[in-house]
Amino acid sequence: MRNISFDSIFEFARLCVHISRRNWTVYKKDLIANISPTVADPALVMISLGLGLGAFITNVEGKTYMEFLAPGLTVATALFTSFFESSYGFYVRMTFENVFKAMLTTPIGVSEVVAGELVWVGLKGAFMAIGVAIVLAVCGLMTNPWLIPLIGTVGFLVALPCGAMGLISTALVNNMNQFQSVYSFVIAPLYFLSGIFFPIDQMNQYVRIVAEFFPLIHGVRLAQAIFWERAIVDTYVASGSVLVIQSFIFCTLSFFLIRKKLVT
Repeated sequence: MRNISFDSIFEFARLCVHISRRNWTVYKKDLIANISPTVADPALVMISLGLGLGAFITNVEGKTYMEFLAPGLTVATALFTSFFESSYGFYVRMTFENVFKAMLTTPIGVSEVVAGELVWVGLKGAFMAIGVAIVLAVCGLMTNPWLIPLIGTVGFLVALPCGAMGLISTALVNNMNQFQSVYSFVIAPLYFLSGIFFPIDQMNQYVRIVAEFFPLIHGVRLAQAIFWERAIVDTYVASGSVLVIQSFIFCTLSFFLIRKKLVT
């Protein structure tokens, strides 16, 4: 068992950063192609639903429909960014590219691999959320654009548990095609039933109870508080605390499951 000291913690953090930097180096080679879906998807939803349904839905919680959609779509970016990176992306690196086998022959261990991947998806989710928020703020859909940096914290808090869910699914699937089932029965419900497209209070009672366990719903609430400049501190205390707890649970579970996958 390792002796925990300042030097060991520093070395652990340094190796995690190396893994994140490695992923960034690969990612930026096709930066435009990689970020285009992140920007295009929310834009298409805003155009099709915001402008389309917005003509018929004129007041949702005191906001226009486009103003109501904006916070949720920003956070959904962190969901998709983190999940696909830690599911499909991690699976490819593990199974086809043998990246982690090479890493494990160095001082990097499974703990550093998992932590480094989670740091990467967390930062990626944060910056993607900020990017989308900037675009929406330019379109006049954010009350106070100076609060955009706070969206980065929400993106990070959402990306961690959602990225861990991606790692968990990677540890459980037998082939890449099975990720489609994970998306259909886990990620899609998170996306559609987390209060992005309509107020969660309008949903069936039992669906609302289940939705409270979704990481995304708490991220949506945080983003709405920031976008609309309403009860930001109180929402951080409530929803932010839940996201921290969920992150701890999912990240811990993902470590033990991925460990079995990497050491066999």
